Amino acid sequence: QVQLVESGGGLVQTGGSLRLSCAASGRSVRSTTMAWFRQAPGKEREFVAAIRRNGGNTYYADSVKGRFTISRDNARNTAYLQMDMLKPEDTADYACAAATSEILSTISQDTAYYYWGQGTQVTVSS
Repeated sequence: QVQLVESGGGLVQTGGSLRLSCAASGRSVRSTTMAWFRQAPGKEREFVAAIRRNGGNTYYADSVKGRFTISRDNARNTAYLQMDMLKPEDTADYACAAATSEILSTISQDTAYYYWGQGTQVTVSS
């Protein structure tokens, strides 16, 4: 089993930055694909970013491309999401997810991930 705990959320003004962390425990996630998803009130959960196990391949939703950066530190069993140039529409609950192995396709689909954190709230004020 893997437990994922997010941290780093909060309230920030438009144009500001936040860095989210996702710490894994219970089992190493260094061999799995990890991702961030978000869900705003009244909306479906949506893909934000994903990173392959070696950290060399990253994927982003069009809405965050150029503003967000996903990374991981396998020695610390932790993934990160650096969010810059934040907008009010980025306001959502952000959850970290880990697959059970490397995902070869469907990397942006939440059904591809098995382990989920509880989420951390990000609020961007205008």
